[in-house]
Amino acid sequence: MPVIWATQVLETLAKTGLPSRAEITDAAMGERAECVMLNKGPHITEAMRTLHDILRRMQAHQSKKRPLLRALRAWDPSEGEPPTAG
Repeated sequence: MPVIWATQVLETLAKTGLPSRAEITDAAMGERAECVMLNKGPHITEAMRTLHDILRRMQAHQSKKRPLLRALRAWDPSEGEPPTAG
């Protein structure tokens, strides 16, 4: 069954040009749907670009609509300094 994700996705970004943290999370969860619906606003082009970027990045964490978790890496003190994030 096709699913449309329409939870006021990036609404603040579309209206004011600055998204809220919750909206970014909602947009990322839209990767599970077949379609993500945006609302109108003066910054809709930026909202579309941002949504495209978020969904593109989230594809690396999904397989057949199931979340993938990265392999855990443990730090071994004998290997020197712990790895930095990034």
